[in-house]
Amino acid sequence: MSEEPRPYTLVAELTYRCPLRCVYCSNPTDWNRHADALTTDDWLRVFREAEALGVVQLNLTGGEPLLRDDLEQLVEGARRLDLYTNLITSGIPLARERLARLKALGLDNVQVSIQDVTAAESDRIAGARTFDRKLEVARWVKELGFPLTLNVVLHRDNLDRVAAVIALAESLAADRLELANTQYLGWALVNRRTLLPTREQLDAARDVARAARRRLQGRMEVLFVTPDYYAEFPKACMDGWGRRFLVVAPDGLVLPCHAAHTLPGLTFDNARARPLAEIWRHSTAFGAFRGEAWMPEPCRSCDRRAVDFGGCRCQAYHLTGDAAATDPACSLAPAHALVEAARAQALEPAASLTYRTARVAERA
Repeated sequence: MSEEPRPYTLVAELTYRCPLRCVYCSNPTDWNRHADALTTDDWLRVFREAEALGVVQLNLTGGEPLLRDDLEQLVEGARRLDLYTNLITSGIPLARERLARLKALGLDNVQVSIQDVTAAESDRIAGARTFDRKLEVARWVKELGFPLTLNVVLHRDNLDRVAAVIALAESLAADRLELANTQYLGWALVNRRTLLPTREQLDAARDVARAARRRLQGRMEVLFVTPDYYAEFPKACMDGWGRRFLVVAPDGLVLPCHAAHTLPGLTFDNARARPLAEIWRHSTAFGAFRGEAWMPEPCRSCDRRAVDFGGCRCQAYHLTGDAAATDPACSLAPAHALVEAARAQALEPAASLTYRTARVAERA
């Protein structure tokens, strides 16, 4: 490609540990095998190396990043580098005093996840009683002067309540509402039969969100993310493999996206053993799906090849067994019938849910 890829955002997955057990969690299903191997000094060095590469935004995420005792030190280190730092959190566990301390140390933005608009439904999806505390945390965010992003993952069970979700976000004075339809990897793929909505549900919810976006313009940004399974063409996953995002996992693996380490045949470097700049520029794994040379047909001759970059490599692998296949979410993909079959299942009665857990899968 003519433009040299440059990372703008570092996604720091500080831990996969989390007090919630969400049925659509994007963490790997074997998350308990990935230890928190990076020390405070390791993470601070990663931040410095990322900033030197051109990164301007830092997402502190997990799992639940609040479970790191050194979160304050990490926020302080990011501020010294003038990185725009976003805490992506369930809000559990958090005390108002700790949030105020993070604000004083330079944290810029807080994103709080909420699963639904009632305690019963929200707690059922999260696998823990957390709804009321999440609302309290969202109010603290605003009281302390942070911008508040509210993230609500949408699926078959809550998509019909998008209007109520928007009303809840308004009541909390959210600055940004992410209506993020479930993307089916990790635990979400395990639960796809139950979570995937119908097209009618999706179209109705999109209309509600579109009207709210117009009504709330200038007061609250409303973002509606369509699930890949109902799009004509796939999204450019992470803006294209190894183009704009760096993900560092809790065990130190440096990845182009959250689930890349689930792909066989690729060996990812560890931030403890190799500088980020070398990994970004010279890693075999990062180069594997950069640009267009790797693309099969119909991607190779498609006018959209520099727009969606063949779609999601992880989705391609987990649906077809081939990471180099055209993303089956694409209507032109040879394996698109796999997605059509999944959509047909959305018309069937829901199956039981499998919760994120470190033990043998538990059923609802």
